[in-house]
Amino acid sequence: MKTILIPTDFSENARRAAEYGYYLAKQMRANVLLCNAVIIPAEIPQTGFTGWLGGESELLMEDSTNELQRLKAHLELIDRTDTFRPQVGYLNDAGRVADVVNTNCAAADVALIVIGKHAASGWSGFLLANHTNALIDAAKKPLLVVPPQAPVEMVKKIAFATDFNKIGKDIKSIYELIALARPMNAEILLTHVYTEKHHSPALQLLIDQLLTELSNKADYPHIYYRALEDTTAERGLTWLCKHGQVDILAMNHGPYSFIDDILNLSHTQKMAAHLSVPLMVFQA
Repeated sequence: MKTILIPTDFSENARRAAEYGYYLAKQMRANVLLCNAVIIPAEIPQTGFTGWLGGESELLMEDSTNELQRLKAHLELIDRTDTFRPQVGYLNDAGRVADVVNTNCAAADVALIVIGKHAASGWSGFLLANHTNALIDAAKKPLLVVPPQAPVEMVKKIAFATDFNKIGKDIKSIYELIALARPMNAEILLTHVYTEKHHSPALQLLIDQLLTELSNKADYPHIYYRALEDTTAERGLTWLCKHGQVDILAMNHGPYSFIDDILNLSHTQKMAAHLSVPLMVFQA
């Protein structure tokens, strides 16, 4: 059975993301693994702290375990349904968030990582970097970033945004997305935001070829296509998420992708402020 890994720093945003991830696991019939990266200053000189005693490290790990147990109990308590109930496990390791997450993704059958939007007031006072952006760059599995205002409800439609410049990488990510969407029977809306008045004939041919390949090979009938005209990709995708009944926005992240400008630090924060739906990131 697949597993959804939910890293947490025990902040309010992280708790809401854990609730979202748990409900998503119910839809996907997957288990949940809660994960906390315990930042021990003596082990990570870049934090600027040194010389902690072993007993202090043990206290940090003990506090982490207690918080994980409380979060596990909370998720199990709020599930009052008679449908599939995910098994909830937890773990903590010392190290940077991205390292701990990727190590445990490799050890478990993790299909998806679910994380809350970074908050500066997290439980760990030593989490000095923005772990959300670090995971966007480094996660080795699909990553779902959940804004605090995202409603915890059934996922019915996922929009995958692309400019069709890297079609091979698009197809790889779309097949990964199909595997995630299939247990939920969710629609996948392939979306292209363009700034010209019309598609070029070459681009339209590429789109037709992609849709034909997916129709023939994916064996998933709920895939559609929609083009949007706007001045920028960011504006078009924000409009789509507000007015297109989209539950999750998905996109590739990697060198030379059209979304690079959106996914740098300033644009990520700007987009997160506009979007009320989770952002799913695939490594291109």
